[in-house]
Amino acid sequence: MAEQQLKEKVTSGMAWSTAEKIGSMLLQMAVSIIVARLLMPEDFGVMAILTVFTALALIVVDSGFSQMLIRKVSPTDDDYKSVFLLNMAVSWVLYAALALASPFVARFFRMEIISEIAPVLFLILPINAMCVIQNTILTREFKFARLSKINITAALSGDALAIVMALSGAGIWSLVGQRLGTIVVRGAMLWQGSSWRARKGSFSTASIRTMAPFSLRIMLTDIISTAYANVAQLFIGKMHSADVLGYFNQAQKLKELPVSSAVQSIQSVTYPALSNLRDNEAKFAEGYRRVIMVAAFAMFPVMAGMIAVSEDMFAVLLGEKWMPTVPYFKVLSLCGMFYPIGAVAYNVLKVKSDGSVIVRLEIAKKAVMTVILAVTIPWSVMAVAWGLVLMTAIDAAINIAFSARFADITVARILRSLLPTLLLTAVMYGCVTALSECTCGWNAAVRLVAEIAAGVAVYTVGALIARMEAMRDFMGSLLGLRRCRGRK
Repeated sequence: MAEQQLKEKVTSGMAWSTAEKIGSMLLQMAVSIIVARLLMPEDFGVMAILTVFTALALIVVDSGFSQMLIRKVSPTDDDYKSVFLLNMAVSWVLYAALALASPFVARFFRMEIISEIAPVLFLILPINAMCVIQNTILTREFKFARLSKINITAALSGDALAIVMALSGAGIWSLVGQRLGTIVVRGAMLWQGSSWRARKGSFSTASIRTMAPFSLRIMLTDIISTAYANVAQLFIGKMHSADVLGYFNQAQKLKELPVSSAVQSIQSVTYPALSNLRDNEAKFAEGYRRVIMVAAFAMFPVMAGMIAVSEDMFAVLLGEKWMPTVPYFKVLSLCGMFYPIGAVAYNVLKVKSDGSVIVRLEIAKKAVMTVILAVTIPWSVMAVAWGLVLMTAIDAAINIAFSARFADITVARILRSLLPTLLLTAVMYGCVTALSECTCGWNAAVRLVAEIAAGVAVYTVGALIARMEAMRDFMGSLLGLRRCRGRK
């Protein structure tokens, strides 16, 4: 019974989380298009610099303790209270340090506006720290329907604020308002939707010491990964103009919308689910194989399709102003085919290892990636883009190789599970590209619609004809969402 209940929770959780991420992705894409048309590329370049600092600071604030609380069998009120107070203290210390450092950052990057907006934007840190525990508890309880509603409502609020501010001429402040508006609404709804309150339990140094080894290893790993994922933007911002960074960042951002949405929905559900199965080797290995197979089935065609239609997509949706972004977008979208696979494998390492192997692997991977960055950054921005693709491929390959050891599954079996999806994606890409060549004289909007329709048709029909296992599992997730909604 317990096993069946877990399966139902995972299925409905995956369905709800995926639906929420897809909805959020479409919403964010629409808002990004609207705001991008109203703002200038250099505005996005400035925000790209600050986003790097914010992303790293958020990791330090959490310090990996939320992952430990999800993994722990029976966290106590003292555990929750201790992590909450630690997060709050670290968030305010980091906020003060970053706010004081903002004038120096502004001068270093020759972007004076940074010193004005940074102290406001960095309020994200303490606001986010206030609701980490609530989010952790809802995740542990598989309450993904509630989390989905909270995240979508928060995103809608932040996006609406951004559009209103951009239309009123607020410029870059509309991007600041979007981030703050989203996190404030999300925090308020998490507090309202969770029964946990800070008055429960007491601060325990023993609790922190017990959780610290694993948590700090995860934090160090996430810091290294995030730094390397964003360090190129810092160098581009220093060596090139803000508008060039804006083009590169917009390519990264639009590429990451479907990738981040998919990865977050998969990880948020599979991490607690795989944690429950970690003592059953056979079921753990099969669960891992199916998750990585479905992730590929969903993401390979999306990223390949976006590459195929990118020129028409940018021309129709963003306009001539953003066409210099297209070459970067085509290259960076290749990362989206490797990253979800590597992220699922990384989840396996988090569940099955003690964390030390993760740190060692990250150090080894980043040593290789340092060489790649050192070679590509002085060359050109396009070289940096290709370097990031190579880095993502190496990261995924290493994660898969080592996760196979912990999951009692061979790399060959994982690759065999991915091969049908890869071949079908290649066929779909060829068909869409051929159609684009044959319709070069058509209106861009009409051609874009035709390309998307052809891609969806080829991929869907091909999967049905081949009776792909990944297709059955993917449809099972969708049916899980329908059944879950029917019980509401």
